[in-house]
Amino acid sequence: MKRTPTQIAALAAMTLLPMPITAQEKSDSISAAGKGEERNVMLNASDANKPREIQIGLPGEDVNVYENGLPAVYSSTVHQLSRHWRSDASLAKVELMNPMESAIKTGNIAYSVNSYSNFGQKDFKVTFNYRTNTFGWQNFDFNVSGGIGDKWLYTASVYQNFDPGYFRLNFTDFTDRTQLYHAGLTRLLDKGQISVLYKFSKSNALGSMVNSAPFIYVGDGSVKEIPGFALGTTSYAPIGGEFEYMDIMDGKIKKGRWGDFTGNYAHDVTACLDYSFEGGYNLNVNAKFMTAPQADFCDFGGSSIFQTTDADRLYKDGETTPYIGLAEGRRTWLHAGKVSNALLTAEIDKWFGKHNIRMGINEWFYHLNYHSSSFQWTGTVSPYPDILVKRNEDGSVSQFYGFNELSSEYTKGYENKLALYATDNWQVTPKFNLYFGGRLEYYRMSADQIPFSRYSGFHIGDKHDYTDSEGNTHSVIVEPLNVLKNKLNYAVTLQGIYNFNSHFGLTADATVATRYPRINEYAGTGPTEEQYKRVTIPLIRGGITYHNKFIDLTSMVTYISKSNNIDQQNVTKPGTTQSKTTLLIYSIKTIGWTTSAEIHPVKGFNLHALLTLQKPTYDNYFIKSPFEGVPDLNANGNIVKEIPQILIELDPSYQLNDKLRFWLSFRYFGKTYANLTNALFFNGRWETFGGINWSVNKHLDLGCTVINFLNQKGASGTINGAELLSKEDSGKYKNYYMSGSYLRPFTVEFSAALKF
Repeated sequence: MKRTPTQIAALAAMTLLPMPITAQEKSDSISAAGKGEERNVMLNASDANKPREIQIGLPGEDVNVYENGLPAVYSSTVHQLSRHWRSDASLAKVELMNPMESAIKTGNIAYSVNSYSNFGQKDFKVTFNYRTNTFGWQNFDFNVSGGIGDKWLYTASVYQNFDPGYFRLNFTDFTDRTQLYHAGLTRLLDKGQISVLYKFSKSNALGSMVNSAPFIYVGDGSVKEIPGFALGTTSYAPIGGEFEYMDIMDGKIKKGRWGDFTGNYAHDVTACLDYSFEGGYNLNVNAKFMTAPQADFCDFGGSSIFQTTDADRLYKDGETTPYIGLAEGRRTWLHAGKVSNALLTAEIDKWFGKHNIRMGINEWFYHLNYHSSSFQWTGTVSPYPDILVKRNEDGSVSQFYGFNELSSEYTKGYENKLALYATDNWQVTPKFNLYFGGRLEYYRMSADQIPFSRYSGFHIGDKHDYTDSEGNTHSVIVEPLNVLKNKLNYAVTLQGIYNFNSHFGLTADATVATRYPRINEYAGTGPTEEQYKRVTIPLIRGGITYHNKFIDLTSMVTYISKSNNIDQQNVTKPGTTQSKTTLLIYSIKTIGWTTSAEIHPVKGFNLHALLTLQKPTYDNYFIKSPFEGVPDLNANGNIVKEIPQILIELDPSYQLNDKLRFWLSFRYFGKTYANLTNALFFNGRWETFGGINWSVNKHLDLGCTVINFLNQKGASGTINGAELLSKEDSGKYKNYYMSGSYLRPFTVEFSAALKF
């Protein structure tokens, strides 16, 4: 399924860190289930309205955020997490599940955020949060809760986000306009409570449409700005107007306007039961039905920047003189989805002597109806680029082309997970703790897919000639075919912690989880029957802990790998705008060493410090070149693109008194490769944040946060059009014009929280 470059290569460092809940929770901390898993919530230097990827050394399969024990969105590949969930006043607390617990309870090895709703309390309470910044961002959320008599509680919340971004867009007022509404009612029982919650979300966000920019790649890992184009504060999205695309569903040429394909809305009803039985048994049941009749988004991409000539026959709209200047082949994907799911998780736990036994069941059903149409266009390399018109030799003109040639997608169907799991937290001796568990999951998937390679003019119902591997030509009708799978997945985990004394300890754990390809991985051509293989993810960690009154330190070595990773990659012929889509199935492995410390030498001062050294590499990664004259790519052993091998984090803070707190946050990302061949790279960079929090009184808190206070204007991520560029040709790319993603600009944010 088509993703942004960050999502495609969201590979992580072997940090033991969670992702941040939102960019606004600057200095809070969240706790994981498991000793030593408390870390500061991180900040996002790329996007103010999205959570930062959880980093464990593997491609981010999805955003792992849970709400009352159930997925906030079942899958973020179509119905994106940030369209339906934000960390707002509707939540009572946020915790972190470590990879071991997440593997057993959900089937995914990842750090997973678990948020819990504010169900209310007998006393009347109001919370109001307001945030703004120097670019005109306005954000507020509001919660009111209380009791009705002795047996009932209520809660209601409103979240509103008005984010204009960092530059003016003529075709819309906001890069992110999100609304969330919550309401809930709770009945108190003698030994527990039962709650019903309703959520409505409505969101329009531009995403990658506004998150890329052109720059000059110097050749030594650094970049510089193109004259007149300030990175981060200049729009590389068109100024507006209509475009044409071919609807993949019927082949008709239709018209649209930028910003009209980003609408999302969803309804969500959740029921939660907590109950304690005689004998110490505790039962927790959470059930949810969610439907999103509209889950749409728009993606932008790029290829190579080139100097036009008269021979290119490119014109600005309405002009008779050919355009001579820099231009780039641009791509657009229009995604349209409808999703619904019915989810149930039930758990019961009890202490038996030194054993804390937990048993649970998941019954998760997900239905997806999704398609995307793609098209290409050529734009000027300038702020608010013009969409150029090509005047062909036969007198015809074209402005949009390559309809559905790149990553056009379709899938309709469902997947169902029925799983049983159990864990035992066993305090063997006062010094030795053993945690182990297992999960067995029955997985059923039915997906309608279109298993044919894409071409210009591709759509359902089209008749097309295909040549097979033996050179025979077949005429086929492009239509969906059904794939039905019934499989068993499993996960097991074992952790041991031994404390020699009150200072030193040893910790080690091993987890393995398996899964088969999911429904979203059939949106493209999908894996064939021969390619349909079990995905296996083993995670092994071990290290030492040390604690005294001045420091809490953990140092661990980690190995993690993933086999049969499925990815759909758009590759460009170097130096041109020619692109093709290819399905890749490969493996990744990472070994890393992380040392993390919480240091508090004097009263009021605290320093969180972390150093990670890692080496994430590709395995069995082979791309057969679809272009004449361009060699095949064997990326085995190459460092995974976008992922640094060195990570440093420094978070000093000082609590002056019970009202005033100062804090800083420094994130260093070492050298990262910007393409698959490791031919191009970005130098290391610092991402910086700082702030002041002032508790004025028991009712009012004020805050000020500075983002990117070193005012770095660097690029990050991948470089468009450089996927197959060889190391031998990298020298040609000195002082070369390219495009990619960038860091957020220098920004000052202000916040106020009112409680009574």
